[in-house]
Amino acid sequence: MYFIDTNSKIPLHIQLYEALKKDIISNYNINEKLPSIRKIANIYNLSKNTVENAFSQLIVEGYIDSYPKSGYFVTDTNYDNFSINQKEMKKEIYIPKDEKILYDFFPARLQKENFPLKLWKRLFTKVINESIDFGNYSHKQGEENLRVQIANYLNKSRAVKCTAQQIIIGSGFTDSVGMIALILNKTHKSLAIENPGYHVARKIFENHNYKIKKIDLNKDGIILDQLKESKSKLVYITPSHQYPTGVVMPISNRLKLLQWAKEEDAYIIEDDYDSELNYENRPIPSLQGLDNNHRVIYVGTFSKALSPAIRVSYMVLPNSLLEIYNKRFLYHSSKVCLMTQKTLEKFMEDEYWDRHLRKIRMLNKKKHNLMKKYLEEKLGTTFKIITQGGGLAILINPTGPFDWEKLETLAKRQKLKLYYAKERSGDEWQALMMGFGGLKEEEIEKAINAFSIIWHKCLKN
Repeated sequence: MYFIDTNSKIPLHIQLYEALKKDIISNYNINEKLPSIRKIANIYNLSKNTVENAFSQLIVEGYIDSYPKSGYFVTDTNYDNFSINQKEMKKEIYIPKDEKILYDFFPARLQKENFPLKLWKRLFTKVINESIDFGNYSHKQGEENLRVQIANYLNKSRAVKCTAQQIIIGSGFTDSVGMIALILNKTHKSLAIENPGYHVARKIFENHNYKIKKIDLNKDGIILDQLKESKSKLVYITPSHQYPTGVVMPISNRLKLLQWAKEEDAYIIEDDYDSELNYENRPIPSLQGLDNNHRVIYVGTFSKALSPAIRVSYMVLPNSLLEIYNKRFLYHSSKVCLMTQKTLEKFMEDEYWDRHLRKIRMLNKKKHNLMKKYLEEKLGTTFKIITQGGGLAILINPTGPFDWEKLETLAKRQKLKLYYAKERSGDEWQALMMGFGGLKEEEIEKAINAFSIIWHKCLKN
């Protein structure tokens, strides 16, 4: 048993983290399973968030790993004082089963064949022969001409007001947002975030010791009165396609939010994560483009429309924060491979990026419409669409009583990989995320047929 002192000034999740770490080092074998979050929360009368935060820190530091649907397991950290019995370890070792998945409905995946591999290889060969100086360090903000190309694209397609000097290239969303957390952590102690909202953004700021203030949503996005009451001077939002509900923030609320930021001397982090993939309307211009007071930090990525594997993101900093960045990241080097940066630069400069976007929108619009059609045909009145028309997934919910646990069990049995909004939005809101981006067009009808069979078995009469 662990001793958790509710009267201590040390936060509960830190106390639990320290106790778990000590127990893991002293008593656990490599690959041994830890008790579940729910079990620990019940035993010690702690909130689920408190236990999740403790586990998150253990994962970050490499003490444990998380295996979806299976639990948390001790990693091989090579600590001398880990108690390891080799015979027992062989019996208890956990190896994730590499079972063949028939249909994977991952909500943020592109089809492998959609990546322009032949063109990318040709451009890679060209830049490695002509453009790369292997005797020099790359710029800490990313290659200058790549930032010029991104600035041009953002100005033209997203109405973002920026220069190349304001852009910082990151190695994916977590890298970019982690830099923002470090830039602001001396002046800001809390982060307001949409509820439900993107759990990864919340976790990043929690790991930087920010206090998280959850702000509810309505049909117009984040509720501004709650935001004002929170007293936070920093807010993270997804205004053009709210994650995960799909709500779009109207212009009236955008202007009110910008006015709030001006009056409170606050900053807005605008995550424009999938704006390129809009199938029913023209993409909504960025919030940053409406900002005349330099209060918006704009974050984007190439993961949804080009490839998550190349790990390239970008952010646009107001000039005031750029000065702080230059001081705090004086010895920072770009984490994105130089060859990747130069190839992407050439890809954009020669207008292949624009052509690719047109192609990927068309392909995924077809998949989106096919999935919607077959869901409506096979599920009928037993379901409702929560959000559709953009991104790489259609979110659905049952219209009546439903057995979610049974759905999870049957999906595993039928080798269908399903994804739930509750797991990806801080346990606050439930919906089934029916991803179509990674499926081939000819697979979608068969995938929905297989899914519909188990769906109907989970309806409660």
